[in-house]
Amino acid sequence: MLLEKTGEVSANEPLDLRDVPSPEPKLGEVRLRVHCCGICHTDLHTVEGELKIPRLPIIPGHQVVGTVEAVGAGVRSVREGDRVGVPWLYSTDGSCDFCQSGRENLCDSARFTGLHANGGYAEQIVVREEFGVPLPLGIDDEHLAPLLCAGIIGYRSYRVSGARQGDRIGLYGFGASAHIVLQFARHVGHEVYVFTRAEGHRRLARSLGAAWAGDAKDAAPEKLDAAIIFAPAGGLVPLALRALRKGGTVTLAGIYMSDIPSFPYVDIYHERTLRSVANATRQDARECLDLAAEARVKTTVQIFDLADANGALLALKESRIDGAGVLKVL
Repeated sequence: MLLEKTGEVSANEPLDLRDVPSPEPKLGEVRLRVHCCGICHTDLHTVEGELKIPRLPIIPGHQVVGTVEAVGAGVRSVREGDRVGVPWLYSTDGSCDFCQSGRENLCDSARFTGLHANGGYAEQIVVREEFGVPLPLGIDDEHLAPLLCAGIIGYRSYRVSGARQGDRIGLYGFGASAHIVLQFARHVGHEVYVFTRAEGHRRLARSLGAAWAGDAKDAAPEKLDAAIIFAPAGGLVPLALRALRKGGTVTLAGIYMSDIPSFPYVDIYHERTLRSVANATRQDARECLDLAAEARVKTTVQIFDLADANGALLALKESRIDGAGVLKVL
């Protein structure tokens, strides 16, 4: 699937299905046969022009599960037949201050899958050996795919929120990432409160162990120690701040958000913190997958054919997917 131009998904079909040449792995690269690729709000922000696209055409998709089918010169750590994932972080320079201090997610030269380099809405993809993610056994392809972005960014958002065991956590928006984080949080020992408009999403949240589920405008029965906003709606920020106890943190998990409205200082007073999350590191990916295996996370997925990628993105935009959407390729 190639993105040729941006446009409203609801009005147009911005992705064009066509044949393109097979990519050849260069020095240090491997080529994967793609089995499936998760769909993400970042893909939606890309095709609708909310993120600047460095080049067109581009193949979207950054929650890629596949098997190695060809290796370039110098590859040592993977072999043909290995199952490998490709997440959002496609490459970094490895030498800047951010990379050297364990913050490669902030590298100024970072490149991202499906934005700077062709992604997984395709039958094949190439990736540098060291940026492919080894995948755990015991989880099938379709249920692994959402862990490679929704899971990883959710895990990082949870970690930087500073939530401690026993804290009450609020999740605003309940799509692919939040339904995974809820399971992480329950495994660690948190009470989780979910704020979402869709009743179907509330039912899923309760079935996964949420202590409470309601609308963002509703008052939760208890004050929160931390909150994570997954929905790209800036208007949720003041609501989440008002739901916090003193000293709590609101974490913004998205790569894009509509403008945050002004709010009175009292909403953030008493040492409440508002912080964003930008991308994730390879260490985040490893820790997320380890925790998912330990917690026996069950991703709820809705499968779409690759040829129906436009329809899948429209379903995502209209909140018609419970859990995570996944494109089946192979």
